[in-house]
Amino acid sequence: MTLDTPAALRVTAASNADRDVLERLWGMFSHDLSEYNRVLPDRNGRFRQERLNAALDGEAGWAARLIHLGASPVGFAVLRALDSSPHVINSFFLVHGARRRGIGTLAVKRIVEEFPGRWSVAFQDTNEPAAAFWQRVCNSVDPAATKEHRPVPGRPELRPDTWIDFTV
Repeated sequence: MTLDTPAALRVTAASNADRDVLERLWGMFSHDLSEYNRVLPDRNGRFRQERLNAALDGEAGWAARLIHLGASPVGFAVLRALDSSPHVINSFFLVHGARRRGIGTLAVKRIVEEFPGRWSVAFQDTNEPAAAFWQRVCNSVDPAATKEHRPVPGRPELRPDTWIDFTV
């Protein structure tokens, strides 16, 4: 087994003890997204992380998963609405070095299989790599997955998000 194969993949429940690692990964995630959403860091060089905090602080229905390839933390997922339906993949990230090898697809499958039922994920169409990834992954999990555009709540100036709904 080498570290660049999906066999080295581990997906674990994240807790407050993982906060430092997840905050570093969150900064990379937010930096990647800033190309598409034009969000800038605050005066301290940090991006907002309320969603990550909700998952790590144990807010009802929220959870985080840490993705490792061998000993290296290579990504995360922030999940919400785990106490209702549909569950939502709120945020998902893999470092560039772990992409395009099946790692993300396998991680998503492991995460959603942990919570069977209806799922939703949103992304922006302008983020073409994310759009292609989510279309491919959701269709592999559920060939009947559906896609639609929905307005961003409270942000009429933004383009609608693209949502894919699927069932596990």
